Amino acid sequence: MADAMDTVTFTSMAEGTREDYELLERLEAEFAEGTADRVLAMLQDLSGSLSGYQVDRLEHSLQCATRAHRDGADEEMVVAALLHDIGDLLSPFNHSELAAAVLRPYVSERTHWIVRHHGLFQSYYYAHHSGGDRNARDAYRDHPWYQDTVDFCHRWDQSSFDPGYESLPLEFFVPLVQRIFSRPPFQQS
Repeated sequence: MADAMDTVTFTSMAEGTREDYELLERLEAEFAEGTADRVLAMLQDLSGSLSGYQVDRLEHSLQCATRAHRDGADEEMVVAALLHDIGDLLSPFNHSELAAAVLRPYVSERTHWIVRHHGLFQSYYYAHHSGGDRNARDAYRDHPWYQDTVDFCHRWDQSSFDPGYESLPLEFFVPLVQRIFSRPPFQQS
């Protein structure tokens, strides 16, 4: 049970006082400081997931981030490459949107858009084999970040299923994730 000093007085939010909401704001800020650790734990949960591929989702994520890093991408994009599939365990059919929502407060609108749309753009490589439209991404052809998302998928995502690729270890990326998630939240439209 929580200490009375760290518990609000209300049972209905409409009854809350300024002090109650100041307390909750402080506690939420403290909780938010652990976001990077929780995100890294989610990433580690991808180990052993999604059978059928030659590598698991964690290794895929490490390969994708390693390729982005070695390609000279900025830190924000390397972290996005690392975390782009963290939604797979909870929400496989809209994992892109979930990963983008987790990243959104901490990354630029461009990075958020790329992660949010990478699933659709990635289908270019396989949709035609299962009756889908491999060119569905073309609905966004006039979007300013269309080519950036094509490049994300082509250079890093679709090529990161190689059991022989020497990816950097997760420990390499931990400080990057911590820096991104310690940023003040972006004000996005």
